[in-house]
Amino acid sequence: MFSPRAPAGTRRPPGGCYGSPRGPGGGFTVEGRRSVSAGGTGVLSPAWRSTLCSRSTPTRGAQYQTVAETLNYEIRSFGSSLPVKVMEAITLAEVDEPLSVKISENGWAWLVCGEKLIVWKIGQMSVSKLSVCKEFHLPPCDLPYVADLVALSHPNEHTSSQCVSVMAASRRGTICYWPSLTHEESCTEITVDFNSAEWKCLTSVTVGGFILASQKKQLLRLTPDGSGRVSFRPVQQGQGMLSGLGRRVSSLFGILTPTANEELTSVLWDEENECLYTLTNSSLDKWEVDETSERHVFSWDLNRSMKGDLGNYIWGADENYETDKSGFNVQYLDLQQSKEGLVVLMAAWSQGDSPCLIYYILGTVQDNGYRITDEIRMEVTEYHPLYQPDEEIPCQRFLIPDYSSQAAYLYTYDMVFAVSTGTGRAGLPQEKINLNMPGDGILGGGSFAGYPVLFCRNSGLVAARPKESVSMLPENIEDSLALSTSGAAAQGDVGPPFERTAAEPQEDKIKMLKTAFVMYCRKDIVGAQAMLGDIFPDNADLGSDSELDGAVAQISLDLINDYPACDPRWAESVPNDGNRFSNTSLLLLHQLEDKMKAHYCLMEFLRDMELLNRLETVLVRGFLTATRLLLCEHAEKLSAALVLKNYHTKLPDIVNAAINSALGKQKKSVPQNLTAADVFFREVSQIDTAFESLLEEEENILEDKTPVSLEWAEVAVNVNNILKDMLHAAVHHRHNKSSLYKSEEDAEREPEYIPWTAFSGPSGVRNVIVRQTDIVLNKVHPQVDSSLRNTLLDQLVVLLDFYLDGYVCQLKSVDRPSQQERYNNLDLEYTQKRSQLLAQLLSLKQHQLTASLAEKYCDFDILIQLCEQTDNQARLQHYLNQFADQNFSDFLFRWYMEKGKRGKLLCPPVAQHAQLAHFLQSHQHLSWLHEINIHNFDKVKSAFNTCLVLP
Repeated sequence: MFSPRAPAGTRRPPGGCYGSPRGPGGGFTVEGRRSVSAGGTGVLSPAWRSTLCSRSTPTRGAQYQTVAETLNYEIRSFGSSLPVKVMEAITLAEVDEPLSVKISENGWAWLVCGEKLIVWKIGQMSVSKLSVCKEFHLPPCDLPYVADLVALSHPNEHTSSQCVSVMAASRRGTICYWPSLTHEESCTEITVDFNSAEWKCLTSVTVGGFILASQKKQLLRLTPDGSGRVSFRPVQQGQGMLSGLGRRVSSLFGILTPTANEELTSVLWDEENECLYTLTNSSLDKWEVDETSERHVFSWDLNRSMKGDLGNYIWGADENYETDKSGFNVQYLDLQQSKEGLVVLMAAWSQGDSPCLIYYILGTVQDNGYRITDEIRMEVTEYHPLYQPDEEIPCQRFLIPDYSSQAAYLYTYDMVFAVSTGTGRAGLPQEKINLNMPGDGILGGGSFAGYPVLFCRNSGLVAARPKESVSMLPENIEDSLALSTSGAAAQGDVGPPFERTAAEPQEDKIKMLKTAFVMYCRKDIVGAQAMLGDIFPDNADLGSDSELDGAVAQISLDLINDYPACDPRWAESVPNDGNRFSNTSLLLLHQLEDKMKAHYCLMEFLRDMELLNRLETVLVRGFLTATRLLLCEHAEKLSAALVLKNYHTKLPDIVNAAINSALGKQKKSVPQNLTAADVFFREVSQIDTAFESLLEEEENILEDKTPVSLEWAEVAVNVNNILKDMLHAAVHHRHNKSSLYKSEEDAEREPEYIPWTAFSGPSGVRNVIVRQTDIVLNKVHPQVDSSLRNTLLDQLVVLLDFYLDGYVCQLKSVDRPSQQERYNNLDLEYTQKRSQLLAQLLSLKQHQLTASLAEKYCDFDILIQLCEQTDNQARLQHYLNQFADQNFSDFLFRWYMEKGKRGKLLCPPVAQHAQLAHFLQSHQHLSWLHEINIHNFDKVKSAFNTCLVLP
């Protein structure tokens, strides 16, 4: 997978051409208007705009401005000012002169104005050092040139302009090729003769040359050589796909007659996988392309696969739709690519609707290499304008500027509509953004640096983006995540990315990572990516990401431990340091739920920015731990803290006593204007200290009170409830939210996982459960009546369940060949501890409670003892069947051997005779007895003779 970072690391597959006759995800073709002035990326002063109308020399100043805005989005000027040649060409264009623009993901833009082609380099910075701008002249043609039929070829995004080649084609098939951008006078011109169709778009293929596509899905491979000559041939394909070329060309290649009415709407080149996709009004096709050949992989029937579901999505609740499901139209308009798969822009309408609306839908499908998978995700956007079926479809293209994001932008000549692809975990706001300036209009665009960059007639280069003030966080914590402006100020403007002048210490990287997190929460995805690319570049040559692990772990810790600075009682107690989230910190003392929401936002940030897969290990409690599991631990402790907080209200005496004890051990003072609970619940990472303190308070009460008092027994019940409910909340989060922390990297490399609920240190939760078991069984259980005994034992079984579950998690983490010795030692420890605890329950004749745990954790020794104590052969037979695949029968036979119960060994149920015979192969001194028992006398003599010769 390649990095989505921008601008330098962007390797997202660039698009080729798009659906509309007006142009690609780039090129609208509009008639020139002499009276309308051209701007330069929104960086021109009003004075320049007035002088531009009189065609004076352009000014090269730069200032950012907002071109359009809504509640959640804005369109702002982007990058450096336009070259003079570009502004003059737009200004001097005749009324009937068509204009179209296209922008590539490598930062190249080109304007087609009549028979003039202008190519220039763009950048994010307000003052660009890349002042490359070249003008090329195109041969006369009776049909207008369009930006879709221009393509640039360059080995990589850092290629010098001298190595960039340019190809342009007319709709009639005249091909112009310039081997070097810097030598505009050196041009090769050829003509591809054809009859029935017009060429629609030209795509640069990075494995070599260009592919020219026509409206009728005819594809030509154009290959320049070192001398600048261009050869061409049809793309290898199925029959009928390349028909429609002129007689001379078709006779040369033996092309068949054209097939039905397929019309090309979009071409997409996937650079990463070296394949080409074409979208038509009925199919999606794929070719694998190498330097010399192409192979047609599949043709996917769009109507058969998508149309029915599409109608259900839009009109499924309409009873009229059920009577005529075929009475609607679908057009497949454009094709883009995201991390989730191929995204198709579709338009659907029903002429039976009054008024008739046209619905725009984004359908995401996945290519598994040789076919499209069955899963299709549909997102019906909120953009459904009025539509006259005989008119041209108003919106025919869209952009997914950030490969890893679900944000998409539909656009027409005069508006942009921000939508979501529907593949993320949370939807993005959908809004229509109209251009502010009268007479302004979008001439084309493309994706660059993670932005949808558009070229407007008056405003120049602009970029659509979410406003910073809109956050994915809950409203009540959005402000509390804002960082102070010192050091790592958020780079809010579309301008130069944050640059480090020297290697900052780790605390500065933590600040900047926090800043990127805040930018992400405010939907400034590109700004966040740019900052991340600077402080933690995704480069395998740089080795370990240990600094990233440390920074992420610290941010997560700071988040769950943050001070509620806006609570006035905390005003004098909040540390004045720059490492916290902000001066207006999280309002979370009595709102631990909001800390949890903020934690989930952090996980979204790490996953969407592709940081989660880069995380490795950090040191926790003296042991190396996978960083992703530490993040899960923080959420588990938040879950446990919420439970304890509820008990603080219900059982204030014992919880307050435990809190005071815990703070005393930590040597933490309580400011005069705060309570001990205020201080304790603020630092969520220390919530586990409450476990030991609760037991100490319980033991104090049990020693002070007499056993006959009701309060004496109730304290054990209450402590059990608190412990089991806190553990339940933590373990429930661990198991049910595991996908949130799952990494795509190989878990085999991760160290042993010791959950905080299974830590066996002196004050660890594992020891706390053992101590509580001893207190309940030896101190309390003998002193209370049968009803309370049952309550205590039920609670104890739950605690033991969590105890054993911790061992299981730990064992799973080392269950691999490289750690076999550690697994064996840990399994032996686990087996011994399990038997000791369950044997205590069995000694109390708590057969059902014992069986519930022994069955769950496969303690065969305890299960056999239970059956022996109760003389329950039916239960034993049930276990033989239930655990047959785990060799329970062999374990039972060995158990009988070790206990000297050979009579039971040799008299198993008939169903186990075969297993016993196999077991006795290594115990031949007994096998003859078994043969007698089953009346197999033919083998008795042989077995008996074997026994006689044994030493």
